[in-house]
Amino acid sequence: MVEEESLRVVRCGGSELNFRRAVFSVDSKYVFCVSGDFIKVYSTATEECVHILQGHRNLVTGIQLNPRNHLQLYSCSFDGTIKLWDYIDGILIKTFIVGCKLHALFALACEDSVFVIINKEKPDVFQLVSVKLPKSSSQEIEAKELSFVLDYINQSPKCIAFGNEGEYVAAVRDFYLSVYFFKKKTTSRFTLSSSRNKKHAKNNFTCVSCHPKEDCIATGHRDGKIRLWRNFDDEKKYTYTCLHWHHDLVMDLAFSVTGSSLLSGGRESVLVEWREAAEKNKEFLPRLGATIEHISVSPAGDLFCTSHSDNKLIIIHRNLEASAVIQGLVKDRNIFTGLMIDPRTKALVLNGKPGHLQFYSLQSDKQLYNLDIIQQEYINDYGLIQIELTKAAFGCYGNWLATVEQRQEKETELELQMKLWTYNKKTQGFVLNTKVNMPHEDHITALCFCNAEKSENPTLVTTSKDGHFKVWILTDDSDIYKKAVGWTCDFVGSYHKYQATNCCFSEDGSLLAVSFEEIVTIWDSETWELKCTFCQRAGKIRHLCFGRLTCSKYLLGATENGILCCWNLLSCALEWSAKLNMRVLEPDPNSENIAAISQSSTGSDLFVFRPSEPRPLYIQKNISREEVQWGVFVPRDVPESFTSEAYQWLNRSQFYFLTKSQSLLTFSTQSPEEKLTPTSKQLLAEETLPTTPFYFILGKHRQQQQDDKLNEALEDELVQLPLTENIPAISELLHTPAHVLPSASFLCSMFINSLLLSKETKSAEEIPDDVSMEEEKESVDSDEENNFTEQVQDTNNTDLGKDIIHQLSKSEEKELRKFRKVDYSWITAL
Repeated sequence: MVEEESLRVVRCGGSELNFRRAVFSVDSKYVFCVSGDFIKVYSTATEECVHILQGHRNLVTGIQLNPRNHLQLYSCSFDGTIKLWDYIDGILIKTFIVGCKLHALFALACEDSVFVIINKEKPDVFQLVSVKLPKSSSQEIEAKELSFVLDYINQSPKCIAFGNEGEYVAAVRDFYLSVYFFKKKTTSRFTLSSSRNKKHAKNNFTCVSCHPKEDCIATGHRDGKIRLWRNFDDEKKYTYTCLHWHHDLVMDLAFSVTGSSLLSGGRESVLVEWREAAEKNKEFLPRLGATIEHISVSPAGDLFCTSHSDNKLIIIHRNLEASAVIQGLVKDRNIFTGLMIDPRTKALVLNGKPGHLQFYSLQSDKQLYNLDIIQQEYINDYGLIQIELTKAAFGCYGNWLATVEQRQEKETELELQMKLWTYNKKTQGFVLNTKVNMPHEDHITALCFCNAEKSENPTLVTTSKDGHFKVWILTDDSDIYKKAVGWTCDFVGSYHKYQATNCCFSEDGSLLAVSFEEIVTIWDSETWELKCTFCQRAGKIRHLCFGRLTCSKYLLGATENGILCCWNLLSCALEWSAKLNMRVLEPDPNSENIAAISQSSTGSDLFVFRPSEPRPLYIQKNISREEVQWGVFVPRDVPESFTSEAYQWLNRSQFYFLTKSQSLLTFSTQSPEEKLTPTSKQLLAEETLPTTPFYFILGKHRQQQQDDKLNEALEDELVQLPLTENIPAISELLHTPAHVLPSASFLCSMFINSLLLSKETKSAEEIPDDVSMEEEKESVDSDEENNFTEQVQDTNNTDLGKDIIHQLSKSEEKELRKFRKVDYSWITAL
């Protein structure tokens, strides 16, 4: 049972992972990134989100490791607070209340304060200030002691850098470079003028980075150049050198930990490494998929991280090899396809990269894969008119996918193409089956499949502004070479030359509803005869859907003038209407409920109702301050147990909606941290030895060998193999410094000899007969003593296990030797 008060709107994904630079942990096992008002902790090895740090009430704008405790993390936000986290346990330690909007955060090891970017008086004037963090045992502390450092700076943290272990700070904005020296408390300013360059050249500063060991500042510029500044402590004797490879603006720069190389990135989607800051010594990591917006370097220097414009993080090894990709929800310019659910994977499907459909896991908040629909190389040019993916729909329980792509350079030059994809079980992906050029003479406004359970032949309907709707069916397209199926047009319908705007099938697939501007038409899906029409003259139909289950006799339509109409298909009359400015009208596939989101002056409101009665089941005002564009119901794998009538609409399905800023929200009783799977929350920081050959010899199995040592001794007392940790050759090899070790040939012979069995443990058959006869008399004398010893051993061994091998006494071995000497050849004569 879930309490009513626990239901709330939560952000479930879609936040930008690339808003700020990512930050590595000291051991490079984790990478931190801001995500809206959360901070996400990812494993660099598994790409899993292991923690979500939540506590800020507004957008998080900066994160930094605590220089004095590398297991803690600082964060700042627009809510005016600086928070200190324990990221291993996901616990908030302290909150420092500053009181003004914080745009970026910097922390130095030599300071007991942090640096933040604020704006006080004018919106476009930003200052770099130092914030003294007072020491106190309370969890919330006011930090009002601010010290001014620099003004006229950019709000982006890419335009601020601290150099040479905090001796100075460099800031860039427009054509100015400012350097503040903390010891001298002086500021040097350098200016670049665009008039000195060639025509159309631009010298604007875009980013800055400082050498960690030397007095060297690297700046990126809008014209693609990188300048290395030296001797900047003197405004007259300063010098700079240029590095140029990027054809467009340099998005970010970062020095390696030792300062031996410089990393740069831009719109070319190529990571460039400048070795020794030389023009000739360049290394490239190309085809990273999208514009590089941020570059981060791990404190250990073994990993890099690039943040990309398609909401993606790429973890890169020091040898410029990508090792992990953390893909968030791709923010396309426009979501033309709306929100869909893949019936097979339960993934959210919508526009992704240009020309792609992205399949996004709502459970793990990460992208599963991209499906290339347009199948053309994307050219990043703002003046070029691109091919747009405008429509998509799933049919036949995920076996078919229909997509529509278009390109229009002029009003009379429309390029339109419809593709139908079939799911291939072998490749576990969609394969192109049919391509239709110009399926309509004008833009396609809607498409839908007939997903009825009793439907034998797959059917697709498309509507267009050309005044027609077309019915497409799957037919046999086999020839003498192979068996195949393809899609062909079966019927074309229209109504008084009105533009067709929407279409949908009834739940059983017997009826098709097509809206022609203000008129709704009902068609028989078997004969394609027009059955009836509905016309309220309340404006063009924007949304259209049938009721489900017990409400399947109702048809709902929302108009552009803000009227929601419900028609009864049995009586062919208007059942009820309401005045609501609908933006979303989405039916639940598992119940009779329908979710409607309306737009008001204060925000977006949610209404959940059943078509059989106009009284809403649930109303929630202001679910979002901005406009909601799309919504979708996702069937639950395990139903919820809401007992309140107002919340029962969430028992079988979960409702997701997408805002104008492309934030994905839902109704839930769990926080994002609680929604993480147990496997994701298991931290990977095991304090064990690395898995090297020496580790397998001495490390992982050492405890197991110690536990089994006693059992092995009891199972085999005659022949005992030495443990690896007791072998002198291995001990000498591992515990002796390498520079004083003897030659490898000497160690090899020691190692081989240590693996040989000792000559002291011989079996009974290896003992010569003469030796046995000489010792026979002595053995007889000691029989009584041996028998007594044997009884004591048997008594002790009964408590150690049932599978212990019995050891023969000397008297028993003597009897066995006598049997061996007896001549049994007479048996062969029988």
